[in-house]
Formats: sequence, C-alpha cells, structure tokens
Amino acid sequence: QLRIVESGGGLVQSGGSLRLTCVVSGFTMDYYSMGWFRQAPGQEREGVSCISASDGTTYYADSAKGRFTISRDNTKNTVYLQMNSLKPEDTAVYYCAARGWDYCSGDIRTSGFGSWGQGTQVIVSS
Repeated sequence: QLRIVESGGGLVQSGGSLRLTCVVSGFTMDYYSMGWFRQAPGQEREGVSCISASDGTTYYADSAKGRFTISRDNTKNTVYLQMNSLKPEDTAVYYCAARGWDYCSGDIRTSGFGSWGQGTQVIVSS
C-alpha cells in the first residue's frame, strides 16, 4: 500500500532552519518526480520545490530560491526539504507528493501529483 509520511515540522523563530523529511513506502520512488508543496490557512496549495528522478534536477518556487534545498535518497525512499532563513510567511502545512511520472519544471503545480502525505505543520514566529 502506497504511503507518504512527512515529518520535521515545528515552531521556529524567524531566520531559523528546519529540515523536512518525506518517507515513501509501498512503491519505489526511483522513477518518479517528487515535490514539496505548502498550504497556508485560507490559501491555495502552492508548489515549493520539485526534484526529478532521472538526474536529480531541482526546481524551486521564487519564494524558496536561495533558502530551501530539496534532495532525495532513493536508497532510503526519502525526500528532504532543507529550509533556511525561514520567514513568518513560510508558515504553512507542508506536503510531500509523488508524481506518476518523471517530470519537473519551474512551474510547480499540483497536477500530476497523485500521491500525497498528510502534511507537517511549520510555524515561523516573528
């Protein structure tokens, strides 16, 4: 049974760091792009970052560029999101998702990502 579980969220002060972890089970993520998304209260879910399967190419939303780093360890079926220099506007529930094929672009949309975790809450205090 396919399962995606995120962890690593929490409360952090502005300027701090967090590393989110996404563990995938029930399928081998070697051939699938993986993405991180976030949703703040009252807002739509937005793409944060995507990493391809074929060569590990990474893409970031403008809000994440220079501060966040996505990585993957296929041997552990795990994806990470290192978040540095956090800002209050980064406060959201962060979701990990798997796309049913290997494709990433700078336009990180939810379409095509069919498998989702339950999310992990990130709160950045000012």
